[in-house]
Amino acid sequence: MDKVFYNEGSAAKLGWAPSWFGVKDFDDDLIVAIKTWQKKQGIAADGLCGPTTYRRLYTQRESEIGSYRPFQASIKENAYIVHKGNFLPIKWDKVVLWSDTGGLKVHGGYTPYFKERKINFFVNHWDVCLNSESCSKVLNKRGISVHFCIDNDGTIYQLLDTNHAAWHAGSKKWNHSSVGVEISNAYYPKYQTWYERNGFGKRPIISDGTVHGGQLDPFTGFYDIQLDALKALWRACHDGLAIPYKCPLDKSGETLYKVSTAAAANRFKGFVSHYHLTRRKIDCAGLDINKMLGEIK
Repeated sequence: MDKVFYNEGSAAKLGWAPSWFGVKDFDDDLIVAIKTWQKKQGIAADGLCGPTTYRRLYTQRESEIGSYRPFQASIKENAYIVHKGNFLPIKWDKVVLWSDTGGLKVHGGYTPYFKERKINFFVNHWDVCLNSESCSKVLNKRGISVHFCIDNDGTIYQLLDTNHAAWHAGSKKWNHSSVGVEISNAYYPKYQTWYERNGFGKRPIISDGTVHGGQLDPFTGFYDIQLDALKALWRACHDGLAIPYKCPLDKSGETLYKVSTAAAANRFKGFVSHYHLTRRKIDCAGLDINKMLGEIK
């Protein structure tokens, strides 16, 4: 067997690179590196990165992903998100991965993928929590998950590799086709004093929010820095995951504020809010996705 040829084919199919074993090219050095790694794991040391070796390597890499972060002089050190164990650049200087100090983790409540997952759309949620740490605790307690959280100060936390299917949208068909973010926002104006007391300042109040044809009581909106972080995350997912810059529109060409028939049927590609999928949800009412996409295209 031509081991170099085998490893090239395996990498193309499974999505790994020689750098995962600490070498640069598909050559004899890679074969030696694979054998060395296999011996440490107590598995057959044949120098071939087949499915068994790949899964063990992927799991190990995932558990300490921050230590594999590449350095790129033109982008700050943390400016990457992770898809299928690989690093996608993001133009935002406050990104914390799950294995970083202070990172947020999910403890289950998702479906792992080892082959490339087909991702069609991005779902925006608000978390109805005071901050992202609290949100992650709630998710873990409920046995569900999300890929990203955006905190009050604009920090983007990645809790889960985007190739895994997070249980965030409420239906298997949506979960397996999407990426999701929880944006920190307690929703109820009575929590304004908490935000002020903790140094974040007053949140904007949305007093004209409508969804599913109904008027909502006044609720807290997002901070500008959260919206800037969200746009940076959208841009990174557009560039790295090929999610198109589209959102459900009404007849006048503006953001739709009710269920999207196409999105609910899992036939939409682009960026949606949770209420676009089901009448049972109202998040993120007041988020003008179409306007924001126009600002980053």
